[in-house]
Amino acid sequence: MALKQTSLFDFEEVQANKKKPAAIAVVQEAAPIPVVNEDPVEVDFSPKEIQSEAPKKSTRGRKKLSEMSVTADLVNVPEDEELFQKKYYSIGLVAEMFKVNISLIRFWEKEFDILKPKKNGKGDRHFRPEDIKNLQLIHHLLREKKYTIEGAKDFLKKNKKADENFAVIEELKRMKLFLTELKLSL
Repeated sequence: MALKQTSLFDFEEVQANKKKPAAIAVVQEAAPIPVVNEDPVEVDFSPKEIQSEAPKKSTRGRKKLSEMSVTADLVNVPEDEELFQKKYYSIGLVAEMFKVNISLIRFWEKEFDILKPKKNGKGDRHFRPEDIKNLQLIHHLLREKKYTIEGAKDFLKKNKKADENFAVIEELKRMKLFLTELKLSL
């Protein structure tokens, strides 16, 4: 009894079993699809329906500059008196203050030497109020002034009084907000 030895890839046998012309003939002989109603169907798409069918925008990836400037205004860092009441803040609270991901805070910590949060035995980061002030300065440079990471590093190295200048800018912003509220109340 002789057994035919076949390999896994026996191409001659596969090509012999193919019937290309028959498959083409079946497609060509298919009957036309009957038309039930020849009147055109009117479909009314209101803007609400079009918007609901649009795919949701992904929240991953890089933000546009216009989106970054909008979120820069949403930073919710407490005033100095309230900020310095606690000794340490967890990375989650800090991320909520700046409305950014925790991973971005970790990245900034790795990139900028002025950020030195304390780490416990588990490796959890605890930010001091000074670290939060430095983060506020970094956030201002990157998100409001639109510096690159390298540009912000150079700015911080060259301008030793950058934190003082930033404090003055923040105070002026608070005064402007107060005066606009006062003007609206009149």
